[in-house]
Amino acid sequence: MSVPRTLEIPPDEWGRPRSGRQVPWLFLGVIAALLAGRFLLAPHLTDPALQTWATIFVAICVQALPFLVFGVALSAAIAAFVPEGFWTRALPRRPAIAVPVAGLAGAVLPGCECASVPVASGLIKRGVTPAAALAFLLSSPAINPVVLVATAVAFPGQPLMVLARFAASLLAAVCVGWLWLRFGKTEWLRNRSHHHGSFLEAMRHDLLHAGGFLIVGGLAAATLNVAVPREWLTALADVPWLSVLVLAGLAVLLSICSEADAFVAASLSAFSPTAKLAFMVVGPMVDLKLIALQAGTFGKAFAVRFVPVTLALAIAASVLVGWILL
Repeated sequence: MSVPRTLEIPPDEWGRPRSGRQVPWLFLGVIAALLAGRFLLAPHLTDPALQTWATIFVAICVQALPFLVFGVALSAAIAAFVPEGFWTRALPRRPAIAVPVAGLAGAVLPGCECASVPVASGLIKRGVTPAAALAFLLSSPAINPVVLVATAVAFPGQPLMVLARFAASLLAAVCVGWLWLRFGKTEWLRNRSHHHGSFLEAMRHDLLHAGGFLIVGGLAAATLNVAVPREWLTALADVPWLSVLVLAGLAVLLSICSEADAFVAASLSAFSPTAKLAFMVVGPMVDLKLIALQAGTFGKAFAVRFVPVTLALAIAASVLVGWILL
């Protein structure tokens, strides 16, 4: 009978985790950078333009952060705890009616942009017609209660702005759903679901992503208000169609979470209410992170058709509703 070999613990280089010796050096580097900034930059912080920039940036982030946290938490709870069969039972069987019902469901069941794509993917896998799932994908981050309350806080004394955002976003979402129902093809839709796991995992993922984009948006808005000459903004704002296109394009580039974009829009005081409305309607439906998520989940063939149509309808709905209400 052979004698069993003695089991030895593999050496450290065999895939065992290395010690975190680099962490203290990284921490010391951050402290050194902060100290250098304290002594090198402090003398220049008295410039009025820089003070204005800091005030705008801090105001946007401080006002938006509570809504961002609450919205992400609520979205993660819905993704983690709503039963899988709820959607098929709640939506009508006729696709043409299911589309507006799914769009209106976004006003009851909130979700941020990051969560809306995997939720829509899951709906399609559970038998919901793709047109209805896509209508919910667009409406949920745009007209949910958290977003509407944040919009009311960002635009105090302007209830028509809240109503306009709700109407334009819902109109665009339903029209996109109906167009997909009429012209969409199954082969354009490759469904690859993204799953974040538990409530805490989903919330941590969405909060890190949305918080980063909020900071980027706040930085861009503050810089735009301070660095760009006022006469340039006035020139853009004086051309109605150009101002709408500029803010729609800015919404695509900034990729701000819908719970926070109203505060950025309100800070762009030189632009018309309709242009601000376009910023808030386009952002939750078409931005860089959403394009990447949609392409990764449903495929490039879907994204190259869905994104331009959604962008065009979001702008058209903003102009129409803005002309009527604002």
